[in-house]
Amino acid sequence: MASERDVHARLQRAGQEHLLRFCAELAPGPRAALLAELGALEPEALREHCRRAAEACAHPPGPPPDLAARLRPLPPECVGSASRCDPETRRLWEEEGFRQIALNKVAVLLLAGGQGTRLGVTYPKGMYQVGLPSQKTLYQLQAERIRRVEQLAGQRYGTRCTVPWYIMTSEFTLGPTAKFFKEHDFFHLAPSNVIMFEQRMLPAVTFDGRAILEQKDKVAMAPDGNGGLYCALSDHQILEDMERRGVEFVHVYCVDNILVRLADPVFIGFCVLRGADCGAKVVEKAYPEEPVGVVCQVDGVPQVVEYSEISPETAQLRGPDGSLLYSLGNICNHFFTRDFLQVVSSEFEPLLKPHVAVKKVPYVDEEGNPVKPIKPNGIKMEKFVFDVFQFAKSFVALEVSREEEFSPLKNAASAARDNPDTTRRALLMQHYRWALQAGAHFLDACGARLPELPSLPGSREPPAICEISPLVSYSGEGLEVYLQGREFQSPLILDENQARALRP
Repeated sequence: MASERDVHARLQRAGQEHLLRFCAELAPGPRAALLAELGALEPEALREHCRRAAEACAHPPGPPPDLAARLRPLPPECVGSASRCDPETRRLWEEEGFRQIALNKVAVLLLAGGQGTRLGVTYPKGMYQVGLPSQKTLYQLQAERIRRVEQLAGQRYGTRCTVPWYIMTSEFTLGPTAKFFKEHDFFHLAPSNVIMFEQRMLPAVTFDGRAILEQKDKVAMAPDGNGGLYCALSDHQILEDMERRGVEFVHVYCVDNILVRLADPVFIGFCVLRGADCGAKVVEKAYPEEPVGVVCQVDGVPQVVEYSEISPETAQLRGPDGSLLYSLGNICNHFFTRDFLQVVSSEFEPLLKPHVAVKKVPYVDEEGNPVKPIKPNGIKMEKFVFDVFQFAKSFVALEVSREEEFSPLKNAASAARDNPDTTRRALLMQHYRWALQAGAHFLDACGARLPELPSLPGSREPPAICEISPLVSYSGEGLEVYLQGREFQSPLILDENQARALRP
């Protein structure tokens, strides 16, 4: 371990020697922990990180002055639609996706390094229950979708196939996530096929470029954003592991979308048949000012432009058919070839520019007293996973139905949107639609049939509670055998046991 003298010299080179100001008064254990943490920071990289943070924070927010002139929608030939394409085209995409899954060429990669701070919990967001009748967590729903898509591909091709699940965690989420999976027997997935790895951590920085001391013996650290994926792939030899397994295509997604379809055969097949090395699922923006990034082109290169960077005038622009010109909302749901990830990780990652996130960062004052700030006082620098779109040789986007595929859990129950209630309702409404499409009918307490549509126009509440296990149906397929022509009273919980009981 580096001595205090060595660490001090390294911090001097970085211009951050203030991080040792309480070192002399620490007990041996905390002092050793602090020196180990600081000794791992490379001086030149730390100096550059703090300089770039202060410099980036000094730039005025809002749209770059010349962005509107450089912005263009994606060319039509780069965009497909899962809901508006003809049935035969969709069938071909799905068949190709299942074929690649059956050949063991598809993996899923979960971005799960962030804490559930906005959600108001102290544990990883994937462990959260939104209040479904089954009480399943986000992690359990995702694990069961993997099992089901493996089963469907295997049935089609008469093989046993595996979709490995790579989970990128952080210093904050690795321990709890690993413990949670172990306690739940990896949700009946083979532990060898669930691969967890950590992203890097970076110091939080004051507005004038000084790394923040969270405690006398600890620097305030934060994950380096979901774009930290590309360094983490190299740090932990994840791409080498994928190569050993024969994985060629990777579906990358964010933990908080309760409707996410892992290793979605339609998306995989669409991207493979288009010869894409990089792809994005998108949803149509609900309204011009919706706070989602837009997938488009800047200077002829595919990119996600954040909603805060697009002027209101540009956001309102419409095409000849009356639809929004910039309508492709980014939902952090991406396709990459392994070869593309290899090139990005080995060559292009240093070219990614960090983004500024201004946050309230706990710190110790000059007397060593802990302070919880009531307004933002620091900067966390993050890279975004989608910033690599610019390096793609063949980029495509697939538009999907928001009702079927996107309902993110981001906020606590007190928020107006993207909260536990909205996500729970989205899933239950989806399952209610699936049941109706499969020929089910629902009855009220008196035995009268309930209306098929919600009773109130615009309501997101289904008339009856219906939850369908992913182990029974991945995307609404195969439900007729259990539900066709049958009547049910609410709630209907269609799990594997209930499905066996209903099978003719």
